[in-house]
Amino acid sequence: MTSLNNIEGAPAGAGGAEGSARNRLSLELTETFRLAVPIALTQLGQIAMMTTDLALIGRLGDNAVAAAALAHTVFFVSFTAGMGLVSAVAPLAAQAFGARDPRMVRRALRVGLWAALLAALPLMLPPLFGEQILLWLGQAPESAALAQRYLHGLTWCLIPGLWFLAIRGFMGAVNRPEPGLWITLTAIPANAGLVYVLMHGKFGLPEFGIFGAGLATTIVNIGMFGAALWFTVSRRPFRKYQVLGGIARIDWPLMRQLIAIGAPISVAFLLEYGLFGAGGLLMGLISTTALTAHQIALQIAAILFMVPFGVGMAATVRVGHAIGRGDASAVRRAGYVAVLLGITFMSTMTLAVIAGRFEIATIFLGNAPDATMQLTATLLLVGSTFFVADGIQTVAAGALRGLNDTRVPLLFATISYWLVGFTCAALFGFHTSLGASGVWVGLSCGTAVYATLLVSRFHLLSRRALPAPPHPS
Repeated sequence: MTSLNNIEGAPAGAGGAEGSARNRLSLELTETFRLAVPIALTQLGQIAMMTTDLALIGRLGDNAVAAAALAHTVFFVSFTAGMGLVSAVAPLAAQAFGARDPRMVRRALRVGLWAALLAALPLMLPPLFGEQILLWLGQAPESAALAQRYLHGLTWCLIPGLWFLAIRGFMGAVNRPEPGLWITLTAIPANAGLVYVLMHGKFGLPEFGIFGAGLATTIVNIGMFGAALWFTVSRRPFRKYQVLGGIARIDWPLMRQLIAIGAPISVAFLLEYGLFGAGGLLMGLISTTALTAHQIALQIAAILFMVPFGVGMAATVRVGHAIGRGDASAVRRAGYVAVLLGITFMSTMTLAVIAGRFEIATIFLGNAPDATMQLTATLLLVGSTFFVADGIQTVAAGALRGLNDTRVPLLFATISYWLVGFTCAALFGFHTSLGASGVWVGLSCGTAVYATLLVSRFHLLSRRALPAPPHPS
C-alpha cells in the first residue's frame, strides 16, 4: 500500500505548482482523448454492424425483423454477462503496464482468453434454447421458431466475440487501441456483404434466410478475432509480450482475481440491461405507441452511450496505469478528467438531440401517426437528463474499475436501477398523469442516483491509500 503523502512529496512554489498542474491536466486530457477516440469509434462500429444486420434482415419481412429483435434480446443477456467478465482484463493489464511488469500484462490477457472460453460454454446454452425461453415468456410460436433459426447461426460468435474483447482490453492497456478500430471498420462492409450473400444464396451458395444472417455474423467475428490475434503476436508493440507463451496452462490464481473483479461487472451490466427491458414491458402495458417511442429513444441513448463508454474504458486504463506507478494524484486526475470529458460530450449531444428531436422521430417513423411522433419527441426531451447521467455513470464506473473496485458499484447498481429506477418508473408511469414520460423520468432518477454514488465513491477511494497492483504469485 502506498500512502498519499509519500507519493505527492513536498509542495513546489505557487507559480511553478500552478503551471505544472496545468501541464499535467493538459497531458491527462490529451492522453485520455487519444485513448477514448478509437475505443469509442470501435463501439460505434459494432453498433453499425448490428444496424446493418437488421436493415438487411428487414428485406425478409416484418416477421424476420421481429424475430431478430427477440433473438438479440436472448443473445445479449449471455453476451453482456461474458463481456463484464472479460472487462477485467483491462484494469489488470493496465496496472501491470503502469508498474512496468510485462509478465503480468501477458498473464492478464492469457487468463482473459481462458475466462472468455470457460464462461462462453455455459452462456451459449440460453441462446441455443432460445425458442423455449421465448415461448415461456409468452411470445408467439412462429416468432420464437424464427428467432431460434437466427440464434442457431448467431450463438457461435459468443466465443470469438469475447476473445476479441479481451484482446481489445489488452491493446488499450498498452496504449495502442487503434488496431481494434481498424479491424472493426473492415468488418462492417465484410459483415454486410456476407449477410447478404448467405441470406439470399448468392454465388451458388444455399439460400439460408435468417439463419444465414446469424452465421455471417459468427464468421465475421471469427475473422475479427483472428485479425486481432495476428496483431497481438506479430506486430509491435504487442509481440514483445509473447501472449501465447504458456497459453495451454490456466493461471488459476490470476483467474480468481479476474473473476472477483469481472463477475460484479457482469451482474451490474445485467441489472442495467434488465431495467431497460423492464421499462419496455412497462411501456407495453401503457400502449403500443408508448413502446414504439420508447424503443426509438432507447436506440438514441444506446448510440450516444458508446462514446462515454469509450471514455470509461480509457479511464480504466489511465487510472490503472497510475495505480501501477503508485501515483495517487494521477489516479484522481485521470478519473476526474475522464468524467469531465464524458459530461462535455453528453451535454453537447443532449442539446443536439433536444434541438433535433422531431427530425430524429421523422427519421425513424417516417409517416407514422402524429401521436407517435409527438410522444417520441417528448421522450427524447425527457430523456435529456438521462443521457447526461448515463454518460457520467459509465465513465465513473470505468474509473473505479481501474481501482479494481467493482463490488460496491454492484450494490449501487442494485439500489439505483431497481430500488430507485424501476420503482420510480412504475410510480410515475402508472400513478401520475405523466404516463410514458413518467417511465423515463423514473429511469432518469435511477441513473442519476447511480452516477452520483459512483462519483462519490471514486472521490472517496482516490483520496485514500492506493491499492497495490497485482503481482505474480
